[in-house]
Amino acid sequence: MDQPPNGIEEGIDEVARHHPALRTPGIGKGDGRWEMEDRGVKSFEDLETWRVARQVVNAVYALSREPGLARDFGLCGQVQRAAVSMMSNVAEGFERLHVPEKLQFYNIARGSSAEVRSLLYVVEDNHSSLAEQSASLRKDVVRAGKLITGLIQSTQQRKQSQKNL
Repeated sequence: MDQPPNGIEEGIDEVARHHPALRTPGIGKGDGRWEMEDRGVKSFEDLETWRVARQVVNAVYALSREPGLARDFGLCGQVQRAAVSMMSNVAEGFERLHVPEKLQFYNIARGSSAEVRSLLYVVEDNHSSLAEQSASLRKDVVRAGKLITGLIQSTQQRKQSQKNL
């Protein structure tokens, strides 16, 4: 298997720790659905990926209440929506039964993490008093993005192993 891009290993390692408990191919189903195992990760709230994304959402909302930025309604609304999209698409992807749908939602979440990172540069460039907070928050968003990438890769591996059954 090819090596993942630099920095992604961390997210993959985190997913790999939970991989056996995520979802396994439904025995006898043959329809592409996944059954939840009786141990480990039982809901999206159990995923570290979702928990980190939730922390990002809370930090984005806190940042958007800062004086100056709070009056930049367009930027505040956009970065909030992108952060919420990241968190919500991880949750929705986890709950989907069909692998292609899971991958679609996880990929949307990954794209939303890039949007949040990009918008935090806009905050940094236009609200210099918040540059340090923005840079720190961007590191958390990068971590969330790596975890999402790990979910995508783990799901793709399960999809491939299901084809081999």
